[in-house]
Amino acid sequence: MGDDRADGDEGIARAVVAGAPNAMVVFDRDQAVLVWNPAAERLFGWSADELLGRRAPVVPEELTAEHNAVLERVRTGGRVSLRTKRFRRDGSLLDVRVDTGALRSEAGVLLGYVSVYHLVQDDESAQDRVVRRARLVRRLTDVVADINAARELPAVLDRIAASLTELTGADAGGFVLIEGDRLRLVASHRLPESLRDSTGDMRTSLVGKLLRTGRTVMLETGNQARLDELVWSQLPGLHTIALGLAAVGGRPYGALYALFAKHKAGHVELELLELLAGHAGIAVGNAMAYQEAVRQRAHERAVFDASADGIAVLDGQGRVIQWNPSATELTGFAATEVIGGPPPFQLPEPGDKLTLQLPSGAWLDVLCAEIVETGEIVVDFRDITRAKELEEAKDLFLATTSHELRTPITVVRGFAGTLDARWDNMTDTERRSAVHIIAERARSLGQLMDNLLLGSHAGAGELTLKIEGLDLGELLRAATLGLHDLSDLHTVEVKVAQNLPPVSGDALATDIVLGQLLENAFKYSPDGGLIKVEAWPEGDWVVVVVDDEGVGIAPASRERIFERFVQVDSGDRRRFGGVGLGLYIVRSLVRAQGGEVSAHPRPGGGTRMRLLLRIADTPGALT
Repeated sequence: MGDDRADGDEGIARAVVAGAPNAMVVFDRDQAVLVWNPAAERLFGWSADELLGRRAPVVPEELTAEHNAVLERVRTGGRVSLRTKRFRRDGSLLDVRVDTGALRSEAGVLLGYVSVYHLVQDDESAQDRVVRRARLVRRLTDVVADINAARELPAVLDRIAASLTELTGADAGGFVLIEGDRLRLVASHRLPESLRDSTGDMRTSLVGKLLRTGRTVMLETGNQARLDELVWSQLPGLHTIALGLAAVGGRPYGALYALFAKHKAGHVELELLELLAGHAGIAVGNAMAYQEAVRQRAHERAVFDASADGIAVLDGQGRVIQWNPSATELTGFAATEVIGGPPPFQLPEPGDKLTLQLPSGAWLDVLCAEIVETGEIVVDFRDITRAKELEEAKDLFLATTSHELRTPITVVRGFAGTLDARWDNMTDTERRSAVHIIAERARSLGQLMDNLLLGSHAGAGELTLKIEGLDLGELLRAATLGLHDLSDLHTVEVKVAQNLPPVSGDALATDIVLGQLLENAFKYSPDGGLIKVEAWPEGDWVVVVVDDEGVGIAPASRERIFERFVQVDSGDRRRFGGVGLGLYIVRSLVRAQGGEVSAHPRPGGGTRMRLLLRIADTPGALT
């Protein structure tokens, strides 16, 4: 039943089209003819069979821009009624009026267009109007090109206002912007500059009236009281206003006002206003898109230039076309050196990550992403040298710690096993020697565990110190007492200034610091020599210096030795073992007391460790 009714409705529709007295043409979005009724056959001379599925060759070349403007206007909403010219099959021109509307699906999707053609009586006055109109439409094409040449929105709006008066013959013109329920004059021509940025209530305005009618153009004339209420009343003699709605993205954006005081407005002027309003909406939309693109580009450039990561953009041939400041900083290559050529390092496949080392020694993580639309490649790379060094240092720490733990444990296990298995067969001297060795290795093992625990607390910022006034001279004398007996190869010299002032610090922490510095002095001078310890006041500080004549420290490593897990690989220092925590703990403890420690070369060879502790009761001293 439903199908029969649908078929009946479709048959009625076909009959209406076939019997229509006016030529009716339906064409799709590509302008291929879908319907060409008998009246169209009679009017234009082509049969339906000749044109179905083809473009109808009826639009003169000089009116192509006009035809396309009509379709654009219809596409964005509304209908257009236009008096124009169309070809017959015999090559003659027909003077016609064309009413064009959109053909849409139930869902509102544009399917094509419907045009209905009416013959206009070819009298002299009508011919003159057509000629004039054709001239103005040709001029409209030039005007539209001029408007679209502008990119900045204010310039576009000013050109629209100026073009409005030229095309319609109006005495003045303006463009108002719809801002919620208000209107604002943003561009004008031949109006006082003081009117710019004037505002009004949209609901009571002609724009509000036009929106309520559902049309896109209107003519307001004759009601002088109504005209005098408007801001345009400053134009002397104003008698007629032609208004055209400009839409951007299918939504009302603003309106064009053509103001007539000395001249008159008719249908031709209204049609041109409607066409100009349609193009104005397109031009404004383009200008807004351009401004948004400029703003977005500025944001992207700011991010590009300020990024801490190195960023490069490559063209489709793999040549660098952009190179940000961080890229220069990370690689040492200036933009002028790399732009136009390949990047100075290997690249991963798009979407992958590659870790590589530059000739400078720096490590980079490199990622690539392809911009499918342009074929360009964006390369992001960051410096992971410190992370890489820390990772390697941790690996070394684990290996070294395992070794440092294994050695005393092996010795303890060996001697304990010997005592267990051979106790009765060992002399008292042998047993005492074995127990002594076990005790020494246990002490060594305990000290290692203490250092690991202290290093963990220092790394977590959990050091707990008791800051008070300390007699640093007494601590130095206690720390160096008995050092003379530790090695036959070393000579120890201690020189503490008389009346050395007390310092601000923690007694236990300071003792650990002094012990580690002295232990290192012996450890890293295996061939012996002088170990010299000095202390003296200097301003608000007490300076402690520990000198040795050992292997020394390379300049590049004098700061790195204070980092956690770091063991210097250069020189002879690496062969002395350790877990790389001693000097890290030293600096952590010293800084927790408000002091500082640093490494320097000793004149004549070896190392000088310089310790600064603030004198108690001075500005900056901790309490």
